[in-house]
Amino acid sequence: MRLRPLALAACAALVLSPAHAQQAPAVSETALRAHLAFLADDLLEGRGTGQRGGDLAVRYLETQAALIGLKQIPGGGYRQPVLIQGTKLLAGSSVSFQAGGKRIAPEAGKGIVFGTSSGRAELSFDAPLLFVGYGASAPEERWDDYKGVDVKGKILVMMVNDPQPTAEEPERFAGKAYTYYGRWLYKFEQAVRRGAAGALLIHTTPSASYPWSVPANGFANERFHLKGPGNQVEGWLHEDTARELFAAGGFDLDRLRAQAERRDFQPVDLKIAAHVELRSAIREVQQFNVVGIVPGTDPKLKQQAVVYSSHWDHLGVVPDADGKRDRIYNGAIDNASGSAALLAMAAEAVKKPARRTQVFLWPAAEEQGLLGSAAYVNNPVVPLAQTAADLNLDSLNFVGRTKDIGVAGAERSSLYGTAAEVAKTMGLKLAPAIPDLSGAYFRADHFSFAKAGVPAFNVGSAVFSGDGHFEFEQHQDASSQKMVGFKQHYHQFSDEYRPEWDLSGMVQQAQFTLNLGYAVANAPGMPAWKAGDAFGRVKR
Repeated sequence: MRLRPLALAACAALVLSPAHAQQAPAVSETALRAHLAFLADDLLEGRGTGQRGGDLAVRYLETQAALIGLKQIPGGGYRQPVLIQGTKLLAGSSVSFQAGGKRIAPEAGKGIVFGTSSGRAELSFDAPLLFVGYGASAPEERWDDYKGVDVKGKILVMMVNDPQPTAEEPERFAGKAYTYYGRWLYKFEQAVRRGAAGALLIHTTPSASYPWSVPANGFANERFHLKGPGNQVEGWLHEDTARELFAAGGFDLDRLRAQAERRDFQPVDLKIAAHVELRSAIREVQQFNVVGIVPGTDPKLKQQAVVYSSHWDHLGVVPDADGKRDRIYNGAIDNASGSAALLAMAAEAVKKPARRTQVFLWPAAEEQGLLGSAAYVNNPVVPLAQTAADLNLDSLNFVGRTKDIGVAGAERSSLYGTAAEVAKTMGLKLAPAIPDLSGAYFRADHFSFAKAGVPAFNVGSAVFSGDGHFEFEQHQDASSQKMVGFKQHYHQFSDEYRPEWDLSGMVQQAQFTLNLGYAVANAPGMPAWKAGDAFGRVKR
């Protein structure tokens, strides 16, 4: 990630000035802790999508929104429907291949993982495989892996990540950092958009930034997506499977991968035919975002809004590996912490409204692919063109107060300069930027807003980055180790609330976010994207 503080500071002058600054009210640690303890309790069963615990979480959040005094959304109430389809692959499903005169049938879970997002319970079809390199179409990078080839009815085989930097172009596709073109979600979206029969991604641990077990576990369970167009088949190929398939078609995998690093790459017909037999259990799940509003005070600016977001869901109740009992994935840090902080922030915001409207958003189904925030962006309470920013909270600091604050992604817009000014008033500095090697910017709810053209970022702590590199006010080494240790509990049933946690850092993070929101909400102008940023305009 490449920061340009001087240029961004100039942009910030349009957004924040002392004459329009307003200190936000103080966030209550008592309220935050109470909400956190309840939302992470076994009673809420891990707040799973499509599960009873998720329904209880929504009921709690809307009750608290009413108690706080947040205004209801147009049409009444605090619930915004999110229609989700759940798909669970059934026994007897298979994907096999014909290449070089032989049939190759990789074992599901080991050599291949697959499913459907089409909403169809039964599928049986044949389709040719087409290798499209990274599957990226990026005009700003002068890059197009499709070259106008009609991919309708074909299964696209793609590499994960995005084109790598070269000596001649060390900064192409953000250098070593991830861009959205590298994300599996982008690649599946491209297949749908172009009318392909589906997509299969070639897995390697370095390119994906996680081991084979991650997609294997994901496709073994029920998968969720917003109701709408989807791929007939989508999944991942183990690298060994891909190598075997390419060889059977008469191609060398490594040679084609090398070709895919060039702009003049052309899609390659792999001379492989896939036969797909899918049987799936399909169900429709009605979930809800929870939304509450603090109307603005300025006659004109109140038509614009700042959004604060933090997802309420986690993994819920999940069968144990031996199938003998169910375990509760409480998700105390991820993300009862953010949901609780948002409630504590909203309780103060209603006491002292800003010039612009403030929208407090608890999205559903973040763990299933940012589905709730995507649904909100499709049907926003305030039009996106009038939405100044989204400030997201996800997995907050449970260790202690810090001397700095993480704002990764803010450098894409003038929010970086505004954040620097707000940090200075709090006696903080901005944490040093580190390359986004795992695509973290694209994995939290703020990205739904950024993708639609609204300046947005996740107001971070070392919990989210997972490396403990922040400066703590006390006991630096021990505090960093405690933060790094959360990796062992991330998406595990051990992510439980502990009364002994020092929540002063969590309150600090929530206060910074609210202060930043007030700075944006009271400024004379709207935040602006950095010139040339890939997400730099509202698309709806």
